Amino acid sequence: MSVSPASLPELPELPELPAPSEAVIVTRLRAAGCVFAEDEARLLVSSARTPADLSAMVERRVAGLPLEHVLGWAEFCGLRVTVAPGVFVPRRRSEFLVTQAVEHTRRAALRSGAPSPDPSAGRLIPLRRPVVVDLCCGTGALGAALAQALGPVELHAADIDPAAVECARDNLAALGGHVYAGDLYEPLPAMLRGRVDILVANAPYVPTGAVGLLPSEARDHEPLVALDGGRDGLDVLRRVIAEAPRWLAPGGILLVETSERQAPSLVEIVHGAGATGGSGGAARDGVVARVVEDDEMDATAVVFVRPEGRSV
Repeated sequence: MSVSPASLPELPELPELPAPSEAVIVTRLRAAGCVFAEDEARLLVSSARTPADLSAMVERRVAGLPLEHVLGWAEFCGLRVTVAPGVFVPRRRSEFLVTQAVEHTRRAALRSGAPSPDPSAGRLIPLRRPVVVDLCCGTGALGAALAQALGPVELHAADIDPAAVECARDNLAALGGHVYAGDLYEPLPAMLRGRVDILVANAPYVPTGAVGLLPSEARDHEPLVALDGGRDGLDVLRRVIAEAPRWLAPGGILLVETSERQAPSLVEIVHGAGATGGSGGAARDGVVARVVEDDEMDATAVVFVRPEGRSV
């Protein structure tokens, strides 16, 4: 004899299991090696929609997934940036590129006679929309932060990782940003050549031999293409630098993240065989280079400015 589903007795709904307490979560996170267990526990508790969701998030974090992948977002320059699974997580040190780019733009605006600071935002109003390009964009955090800081910009971003491209499109859509899939400059529209005011690149700069020494969160859960910079860590950055003069506008700036150890080599790459830039920088192909650092953020960047009136 068959029994129809309609004739089966209704089973009572099982009560939802209680969520783990914040103290229990802190203990588990500490045991898993999370240095900032208390802060992470608060974020997990505030982000979870249900007790079951919280339990699952704790399990994923304890298993070693980056906190930002567990939460689905990262805070960057005061913005909440979506971070999709498997996409490179924006680091706090990369905010240094944003502050340097904003300072450069502010100085350039003053020199060009830009209007007074916008009283509602505390920023200078450029005479035209700056053209911003975010190479190796990952989530698009750098481009989003620059658009937030500078006001209306013409924003373009590119990455070779398809997952990063989709994530960046989500983050930059509301800002009118254009995100392209491809290798460095290759997918960018040709009409951007010679027009870019701000070019930022958080390209991979970890030497191949050092990738295995990275924390497991990065090594196991972030794309290798976003980490491995080749034998000396500078393979991708060499290509970024070589092409930059063709894309920068006169007075345009390129900012690349690097390490304190690698920065002198990058300056040498800019101006050719073996010359040292020193604190004053050096020039080749119409580009001037200097090293900037922030000890508090553990950040090092090399900044290249294309002088006004120089053809490349």
